[in-house]
Amino acid sequence: MKAFKTLLFVVLVAAASIGTASAQSDTQVVTIVVADINEIAVSSGTLTLTINTATAGSNPTADTDATTTYDITTNGTSKKITAALGTAYATGISLALTLGAPTGATSAGAKTLTTTAQDMVTGITKLAETGVSISYTASATAAAVSNGAGEAQTVTLTVTS
Repeated sequence: MKAFKTLLFVVLVAAASIGTASAQSDTQVVTIVVADINEIAVSSGTLTLTINTATAGSNPTADTDATTTYDITTNGTSKKITAALGTAYATGISLALTLGAPTGATSAGAKTLTTTAQDMVTGITKLAETGVSISYTASATAAAVSNGAGEAQTVTLTVTS
């Protein structure tokens, strides 16, 4: 009988505590940080331009390629794209670049590249755009010597303020 009373007591206590149980909760503060984002990517890492003809009495005929594009993402305002050569081409050889402008921005048009960064597109504000045009024109004077397989230089495009 004592065991029955103990069991009954345990059952009653358990039943009473079920009715008084409450939900448990807590809170957490979540901070989201958005950094300054300025990304640019070109559609092709390499490009070859070939200068192989001329009209007698004139400089060699330039070669132009407009098959590459760039993608850009920035969450900033008043951004620009600059362009520069890593190293200058040999005497008599030059490379001009024209970058199309993404929505709302302005292209500087064709500029002959040097090792000093030049503004190519200005007025870029808060956008994510793909497939913006790139056009390169390689030129040579009669002073340019034949260079076999070619002379490769790096063109650096930078999104900056």
